[in-house]
Amino acid sequence: MPSRTDHQKGLLITAIGGLVLTVDIPLIRLADGGAWTILLLRTGTTLAVAMIVWAVWRALSRNAPPLIPGWAGVAVAICYGLTSITFVTAVFHTTTADLVFILAFNTVFCALLSWLFLKERPRVATMIAMLAMIIGVLVIVGGSVGTGKLFGDFMALSSTFFIALAITISRASGKDMGFTSLAGVIFPLGLATFMVAGEGFHVEAPWWIIFDGAVVMPISFFCLAAGPKYISGPEVAMFYLLETVLAPVWVWLVFAEAPTRDSLIGGTILIVTLVAHSLWQLHEGRKRRAVLMVGQPA
Repeated sequence: MPSRTDHQKGLLITAIGGLVLTVDIPLIRLADGGAWTILLLRTGTTLAVAMIVWAVWRALSRNAPPLIPGWAGVAVAICYGLTSITFVTAVFHTTTADLVFILAFNTVFCALLSWLFLKERPRVATMIAMLAMIIGVLVIVGGSVGTGKLFGDFMALSSTFFIALAITISRASGKDMGFTSLAGVIFPLGLATFMVAGEGFHVEAPWWIIFDGAVVMPISFFCLAAGPKYISGPEVAMFYLLETVLAPVWVWLVFAEAPTRDSLIGGTILIVTLVAHSLWQLHEGRKRRAVLMVGQPA
């Protein structure tokens, strides 16, 4: 079990990743380009920066984390690669509010996958929270029927599942997956290169997406992928809530895109449930750590 210092370190690292991630969608929107061109620039710059940082780290220190640690690393890389594709696709086929509210469903998938594969049976409070969040997502998706956003909502839900699966595999392995999440963009980069070669290069303001890929994605992905080594899956998923809350605010300020009534209702259900459940989890975690510390010999 991670020590109290490791737990605090994990919370800080993951919080930084979640906060930086909140500007990802606004930067994609500001670039104003085709989906495949955006994916090409975003993943290409992310991979380039990741390889440079990793090479320098290995040259300066023997403690540099591996790029892809074993078969678990391969599985995590594939999950993050699929997340990149489904996420960018969702940005172009649904509203920002729908996308980030559905991404908050991450914690439900984390709990279910931990139950199935790590034998971590969720408590009654977690099951109640999961049920409430399912209702919230159904409200959002139901409001998208007939509006042309249903495919985008499904892509958002797929992205959420792949993130949760990556977190679960990372926790099960106990290995540092910080660079693995960045190396995972190789697959979507190859696919985007093939598609752009056929349809052409389309982007109005490439500097926004280059900044996103070179700075925002490496920091956020590395921090969020490193978190499961120190804290639980549901705690990691909690920090994705920062994007759920702040990304629609940035988009509203920049693009004047207001959420629909169904998005607001479903999103409110998700956020209130997540906040309440996360506070309960943190309280229970402190109680367990306090009991363990008392029981340890002096």
